[in-house]
Amino acid sequence: MPDHRSWRRRLYANLHPPAWRRRGLSPLNRFIALAIVLAVGLAILQSEPTLYVGNEWIFRALELVFAVIFLAEYVGRIWIAGENPDFGPTLRGRLRYALSVPALIDLVALASMFATLMGPQGAILRLFRLVRIVALAKIGRYSSALNAIGQAIHSRRYELSMSLVIAGLLLVISSTLLYLVEGEGQPDDFGSIPRAMWWSIATLTTVGYGDAYPITPLGKILAGLTALTGIGLIAMPTGILASAFSDALQRQREAREESIKKREET
Repeated sequence: MPDHRSWRRRLYANLHPPAWRRRGLSPLNRFIALAIVLAVGLAILQSEPTLYVGNEWIFRALELVFAVIFLAEYVGRIWIAGENPDFGPTLRGRLRYALSVPALIDLVALASMFATLMGPQGAILRLFRLVRIVALAKIGRYSSALNAIGQAIHSRRYELSMSLVIAGLLLVISSTLLYLVEGEGQPDDFGSIPRAMWWSIATLTTVGYGDAYPITPLGKILAGLTALTGIGLIAMPTGILASAFSDALQRQREAREESIKKREET
C-alpha cells in the first residue's frame, strides 16, 4: 500500500504544472483552472442585483463549494511543497512556499471567499467580492502565455522604464505649454498644470475624449504636435513588448522541445 510520500509525489505531479510529464495540464489542474474561471464568473454575476436578489441561497451554496475546493487546493499545495526542490521537505521550506507570491495570491483569494460567507454587509461585502477577482491571477501558473508575458516584461524592464520616463517628460512638457497658452482663456480645463494634464493624458494616449480642447491657434498647433508625439509614444512600448514576447515564446518552445527529446531518450 503506498505510503504518504508516494501519495505526496503523485499529488505533486498533478498539482505542480512543471512536474507533469505529459503534454498540457494534468486533469486535476484543468479542473482547478475551470473552477477558478467559474468562481470569478460567479463573483461578477453577484454584482448584478436582478440576478442576486431572490437567489441568494444559490449563490451562497456555490460560494461554499468553490471555497472548499480552493481550501483543499491550498492545503494540498502546502503539503506538496516538500517535493519541490526550490523549497524542500522541512517546515521552513513549507513556510517559504506559504510566503511566496503564488501562495499569497491563493491565500487572499481564499480568505475573500470565506469572508463573503460570513455575511458582511454593504460596501464591505462588495469589497470582498471585488477582492475575489484576484483568483484570476491563479491562472498564471497554468498558462505559458501569461508566464511569457511576465518574462517579456522582466527582460525588457530597462527599455520599458525608459519609455515611462519619456512619457512622463512629454506629459509634463505638453501640460505646461497648454497651461501657458490656454490657461487664461479656459481656466477650468487649463488653469493649472495638473488640470492640463488630463487633456495631455487623453491626447498622448490617442484616446481624445473631447471634453477639453484648445481654442487658440497656437494651442491647436501644440495639440497637433502632442497628438503626433502620442502615436510614437504608444508604438514604442508596443514594439518593445512585441519583440520580447516573441523571444519569450521562442525560448519556451525550445525548452519544451528539449524536454520532450530528453523524455524520449530516457
